[in-house]
Amino acid sequence: MEEVVSVFPNENYKPQTTASWDFIGLKEGNNTKRNLAVESDTIIGVIDTGIWPESESFSDKGFGPPPKKWKGVCAGGANFTCNNKLIGARDYTSEGARDIDGHGTHTASTAAGNAVSGASFFGIGNGTARGGVPASRVAAYKVCVPKGCSSASILSAFDDAIADGVDIISISIGSQSARTYERNPLAIGAFHAMVKGILTVYSAGNAGPGPKTVVSVAPWILSVAASTTNREFVTKVVLENGKTLAGKSVNSFDLKEKNYPLVYGDFIKGRSNGKILVGGYSETGTAVANIVKDIQGFYLVMPKPFSALSPDDFDTLVSYINSTKFPQGTILKTEALFNQTAPKIASFSSRGPNIIAVDLLKPDVTAPGVEILAAFSPLGSPSSTRNDTRRVNYTVLSGTSMSCPHVAGVAAYIKTFHPDWSPSMIHSAIMTTAWPMNATGTGISSTEFAYGAGHVDPIAALNPGLVYELNKTDHIAFLCALNYTSKFLKLISGEDVTCTGNTLPRNLNYPSMSAKLSGSNSSFTVSFNRTVTNVGTSNSTYISKVVLSHGSKLDVTVSPSVLSVKSMNEKQSFTVTVSGSDLDPKLPSSANLIWSDGTHNMRSPIVVYTDGY
Repeated sequence: MEEVVSVFPNENYKPQTTASWDFIGLKEGNNTKRNLAVESDTIIGVIDTGIWPESESFSDKGFGPPPKKWKGVCAGGANFTCNNKLIGARDYTSEGARDIDGHGTHTASTAAGNAVSGASFFGIGNGTARGGVPASRVAAYKVCVPKGCSSASILSAFDDAIADGVDIISISIGSQSARTYERNPLAIGAFHAMVKGILTVYSAGNAGPGPKTVVSVAPWILSVAASTTNREFVTKVVLENGKTLAGKSVNSFDLKEKNYPLVYGDFIKGRSNGKILVGGYSETGTAVANIVKDIQGFYLVMPKPFSALSPDDFDTLVSYINSTKFPQGTILKTEALFNQTAPKIASFSSRGPNIIAVDLLKPDVTAPGVEILAAFSPLGSPSSTRNDTRRVNYTVLSGTSMSCPHVAGVAAYIKTFHPDWSPSMIHSAIMTTAWPMNATGTGISSTEFAYGAGHVDPIAALNPGLVYELNKTDHIAFLCALNYTSKFLKLISGEDVTCTGNTLPRNLNYPSMSAKLSGSNSSFTVSFNRTVTNVGTSNSTYISKVVLSHGSKLDVTVSPSVLSVKSMNEKQSFTVTVSGSDLDPKLPSSANLIWSDGTHNMRSPIVVYTDGY
């Protein structure tokens, strides 16, 4: 039928599985500037596993009626009630919009949950749980069941969210690998949202730390990596000889400091009965508790006492077991400590380079995504295991699923002060004001392919000075430059498109600049054309400064090197030229371009690389 725009397989997508808001600068109460009247008219649409409507995080105490622009419905199924906080719910699974998993409740409350005092996971992380914009409204779109989230459901949810009148869409769902734009329901749905003035924020993926694992790769989407906060959960192992080893996990179980025999790597049935098993893990085993070697830097909630030790501490433990006739020890309940190395990119967070558009740097920014306490569904298991009978209203999760709603909350926060800003202006403000990341870790994990422009800074993003603007026409030109045919462009945009001109993908007016080079041994020169729009103050002069990243030998020039803007919304164009030779084939070379007028500092990463990954 002519009315059918495209047909592609109905693939299965997966969910990308308090103190964080203080850490990034949105303090509680009167310590943060807020525009509450507009915040109350701001609606975040969350496409996920549904929502638990009875959660205190979504109570409508103190809320007035929904914004007049809201056109949605409460169609959550039997025994499901919306209110003036949770103003809408739709279900695409035939199971009702109620969250039986907990993931959707967690992400929605992270973005926009009320401030709820005394929230914790069995006392762990105790404090006030809240979203980035607690006065805003939430609309939930359930597209996931335990087996996954279908393409058809995701596209339907985007259609409805756009028509319902949401301001920001947060989606923490992803495929195992990046899909070309015309076969990616999230990219298609987000394109239509962008045309209607709605920014989509999307998790980068949980397939790190290897390269080319980022799944959120469209320029009209804000793609979010995951990193740590300055609150770290530590689970100590205490040996009978008095030695204490600090491990990782979220352990709510209290062994009352009782010592148990330690047995190393003994999986033979019955041998670990009543003992602490070291070096192995089984959910249904007879061991009292488990201690393993930490290979990822974080661990989720487990159904029994558990700790993951650093390789050195694990070796110390094994040495103790092998040298002691009756080795014994215990695992303590998790405690929260100050983490002075934060923010650090999580091992699971997906990395670039972008395999769909090689001259577009992804992810865009990073945000808190490790050990995040937020609301949960009491129908779900906090450890996602059948034999865990605990049920909670708040729990701790880690993933780019958790970092995504942080940035959605930040985007909504910016929109409360700049309701007329387009999606690309908000996108740009978040990227160009991000904190620079320290080059911690090795290899690709210490580069922009891990964290994009840096770590989100919501306060600075309110006043970026200059922004890079993009519209539908710019994105169509970008797709034309990727050699999309008119047929495929229609699949993405939903309308007939004819390509004109010879725009290069790297000249998309994006807040970062990236280029993949064909060879590493030859000299090269590559240029980027950009245009900025003044949203700071009239009669300002911006001076350019280039800061090379550690070890980079690039030669970067900016022309013109000074921009003078006379009025608000005035546009100025410039060209960045990068040259060099003998690039490292296994690591990108990078620099930062900073435009400063003495008040505003607008920073854009510049990345060139060859494909040695």
